[in-house]
Amino acid sequence: MTHKEKALDYFSRKFHCSQAVLAAFADECGITEEQALKLGACFGSGMRKGEVCGACTGALLVLGALFGQHEEGDMESRQMANKVTDQMMNRFAEVCGSYKCNDLLKCDISTMEGIEFAKKNNLFTEFCPRMVANAVDILEEIIQEKTASR
Repeated sequence: MTHKEKALDYFSRKFHCSQAVLAAFADECGITEEQALKLGACFGSGMRKGEVCGACTGALLVLGALFGQHEEGDMESRQMANKVTDQMMNRFAEVCGSYKCNDLLKCDISTMEGIEFAKKNNLFTEFCPRMVANAVDILEEIIQEKTASR
C-alpha cells in the first residue's frame, strides 16, 4: 500500500487528516502507527480552529521527525527543518490555494454553523481527502529531494 493509499484509508476510517498523514509515514518516522495516531490527534480541522490544515500539519510532523533538530547546537538540522517547513507550507498553498483550513473549506469550522456547512456540502468526505492526497504528494517530493541531496 502506498503512503497515499494508507493515508486515505485512515482518513476514510474517520481519523483526522493530521493523523492519517502522519500514520502513513510512521515507519519512516521510527514510531508505531498507534503512536502516530496519538501524536496527530490534536491537529485535525486546523487544530479545531480552522487554522493550518491538518493534512499539512501531519506532513510537517513527518518532516520534523525526519529532518528536525534533535541535538543541542545543531544549527544545520535547525536550518533544514526551517527549510522543509517553508517548502511544505508554500507548496501546499500553491497546489491547494491556501494552507489554512477555513480558507480551503470556505467556512469557519471553529463554529457549529461552519461545521454544519461543511457536512451539508460533503467537504469532509469529498474535499478533505484531496487535501490529504495533496499533502502526501508534496511530502513525498520534499523527502525525495532532501534524501537525494544527502
